[in-house]
Amino acid sequence: MDWHELEKKKVTELREMAKDQLKITGTSAMHKADLVEALANALGIDKPHKVAHGKGKTEIKQRIRALKAQRDEAMGKHDSDTLHATRHEIHKLRRQLRRMARLEG
Repeated sequence: MDWHELEKKKVTELREMAKDQLKITGTSAMHKADLVEALANALGIDKPHKVAHGKGKTEIKQRIRALKAQRDEAMGKHDSDTLHATRHEIHKLRRQLRRMARLEG
C-alpha cells in the first residue's frame, strides 16, 4: 500500500484500519489528512513530494525572470499593452511548470 491508496480510502475505512489493525487511538477526532499521515507513519510509508521534471525547467524559469524584468520596465513606462502581454506570458509559463510537476514517491 502506498500514500495514494491511503488518500483514496474513505475516512471511515481509515479509522477502522487505524483502530483494528494498528491500534492507533484518538482516530475519531482526526481529520482525513491527519489519519492518512498517522497511518503512513505507522506503516512506514514516505509522503511523496512534487518535483518538476523535464528538460525545459531551467529555461522556463530563466524566461520567467526575463519577462518579470520586462514587466517591471513596462510598468515604469505605463505601457499597458506590453504589460498585459508579459503578464500573460508569465502566467502561461508558470502553468507549464505546474503541469510538468508530478507526484513522486
